[in-house]
Amino acid sequence: MKDLVAKRYVKALIEGRDLKAITDISDKLNEISSAFNSDKFKSIITSPEVNENDKISLIISLVNGADNSLNNFIKLLGEKRRLELLPLISSDLKIEIAKMNNSYIGIVYTNEELPSNYISSIEEQFSKKFNVKLSLSQNVGDYDGIKVDIDGLGVEISFSKDRLKSQLIDHILKAV
Repeated sequence: MKDLVAKRYVKALIEGRDLKAITDISDKLNEISSAFNSDKFKSIITSPEVNENDKISLIISLVNGADNSLNNFIKLLGEKRRLELLPLISSDLKIEIAKMNNSYIGIVYTNEELPSNYISSIEEQFSKKFNVKLSLSQNVGDYDGIKVDIDGLGVEISFSKDRLKSQLIDHILKAV
């Protein structure tokens, strides 16, 4: 639910602005969102004991040189008691800027580190396929196979050993 509300605010922020103005707003919102990593800051923002005007003043004080439209936006969020949506709005705004620039960031999940030329090859192939600028990073974990996730495009391609085994077993059972 919060995500849908955040998307509406992002749409309002984008409407009628050029890419430079949207990028400036995004940079300021990123500064604010980084403050939400602090538990103390979150407790102040979510506390019913702290006056809404004080919360708004605190958030506005985090960014230097914020224009009136951003200040008014933060005041509006404060009046509606939706200041905790700022990190969601910031991340959604980054995604929208990426769409405007036709550049996306993806993650390759594996259980062992892949050579950089292999990652570059995947980037190049997906860039050609989807006609976008793509940058992939690698996440080495316990995923048994390879999974490429490009969030902004809504693309997820995976090859899992477990899934292959189960499909092979299902195919053999159907054949018998």
